Amino acid sequence: GDVCDAVEGVVVLDPDYLKGRKVFGQVITTFRYGREEDEVMGLHFYRQLFLAHDQIVPERNQITQISDLQQRLLRKLGSGAYAFSFNLPTNAPMSVTLQPGPNDRGRPLGVEYELRVYVAEDEQQKAHRRSTVNMAIRKIQYAPLTQRERQPTTVVSKGFMLSAGKVELEVVLDKEVYFNDDKINAQVSVSNYSKKSVKNIKILVLQNTEVTLVHGHYSKVVASVECRENCPVLPGASFSKVFHLLPLASENRDRRGIALDGLLKETDACLASSTLNHEDAIGIIISYVLRVQLYLGPMSGDLIADVPFKLAKPEPEDVYPKLQEKRILDRSKLKKQLSREMSTNLVFEDFQWHRQISEDGGGD
Repeated sequence: GDVCDAVEGVVVLDPDYLKGRKVFGQVITTFRYGREEDEVMGLHFYRQLFLAHDQIVPERNQITQISDLQQRLLRKLGSGAYAFSFNLPTNAPMSVTLQPGPNDRGRPLGVEYELRVYVAEDEQQKAHRRSTVNMAIRKIQYAPLTQRERQPTTVVSKGFMLSAGKVELEVVLDKEVYFNDDKINAQVSVSNYSKKSVKNIKILVLQNTEVTLVHGHYSKVVASVECRENCPVLPGASFSKVFHLLPLASENRDRRGIALDGLLKETDACLASSTLNHEDAIGIIISYVLRVQLYLGPMSGDLIADVPFKLAKPEPEDVYPKLQEKRILDRSKLKKQLSREMSTNLVFEDFQWHRQISEDGGGD
């Protein structure tokens, strides 16, 4: 089934600063569905969900399992350090950013996450900005390699009222799940048993975005190719060719409304992953189809075939096997060195290394 990693960390406190107060932590998701510049007279175009909330200091719910990194940080940071862990529901929405247009201002539309730690007398007291620390985080979805074996296919045909015969179109993809930077290989076969001619062939990759809160839905073309080779396909003729398409966020910059995986910095930009579980999904639902469109002339119209597929991030162990081996070796060396000399620099160097792995695609 679906599994969601816990949000884990360590908070460091000055005991004199608390003065009998308590420390609380929250994980908040903000769903922005309208522009900030349009918010007037107290009207807001966003909703916030508090997905997790707990008291960190004094510890109210004991953490059952502390990660290796948390243990080392606790040892080095001393009695003023406290570990925390928040579990998120598996159906919590994914981090998605809807790309703003060149002239848009304010925060972009989409779903974003924030970890908030604050000091207060009790849970009912409102958090003050000067005693609050906020950190942007992301919830990202990974797809296992086992889902890549199936080859999606579709066959459609079109007949004509005043003409005998029909045109058949078959589209086959080489796999069902594509990772970012994967080329989509589509086998397109046209058989013309009619008296009409196929004048043009277009192949498109469509990103479908559904905004559940406002029941909005729209589609954007993120990659396309037009084929005039062997066109027109005359009556009685056939045509078959493999087309290659590569949907990339870098090729769709400044296009308003393109859905991207939640951004922590500009270099993170990549097309949003498909929503793998649509049941009870909230937030923004993303899906992709490859569309092949045959143009048969102004009187005959078009013949269209849609083949759904999934675009996703690979599991870190699948895409970085060598990096994972290096991680194990580095961690074993680090443990030996830590046992000889408990250096603060080494602990934070390891923390920095973990963060770099996360930023390079290993999770957030």
